[in-house]
Amino acid sequence: MKYLIIGLGNPGDEYKNTRHNIGYTVLDTLAKKSSTSFSDKRYGFVADIKHRGKTMILVKPTTFMNLSGKAVDYYIKKEKVPVEKTLIVVDDIALPFGSIRIRNKGGSAGHNGLEHIEYTLGTNVYNRLRFGIGNDFNKGGQVDYVLGEWTEEEKLLLPARIELAIEAILSFPILGIERTMNFYNNK
Repeated sequence: MKYLIIGLGNPGDEYKNTRHNIGYTVLDTLAKKSSTSFSDKRYGFVADIKHRGKTMILVKPTTFMNLSGKAVDYYIKKEKVPVEKTLIVVDDIALPFGSIRIRNKGGSAGHNGLEHIEYTLGTNVYNRLRFGIGNDFNKGGQVDYVLGEWTEEEKLLLPARIELAIEAILSFPILGIERTMNFYNNK
């Protein structure tokens, strides 16, 4: 049984520690905890992990955020993993810093990566784990905020919140999306 976990972000060192790349950061942490590393493949960096008899294919798309659907669609088809067994990890400015919300459908909320996934897949019914990055920016400052690096205070709190996101990701193939949502959306 295979599952696809896709962490959205942008490739390149200039984006490495930015809020927009939390999907990459979560998957990097999960891969490290699982003693595996990513390989540079078509449309993404890819790693496989095993958890309680389930295979999870971790993908960090290299198509840049605004074209994330291209990588998502490619890996769903290449790995023959249905959309229901796919989970997208993404940043969300509408959520307070460090909070997570898991949904199995919904709109993009203006997130360009999710918009492209929805457009490419032809549906908004797919699993996503939204990681709150907060919205502490002035009018017109959203792009700089999202592409900005974490504050020192956020950096101190981030590891515990990433661990929570990883727990939820590992729960997804074991408990399913509904029970994972029920358990982790209030933490």
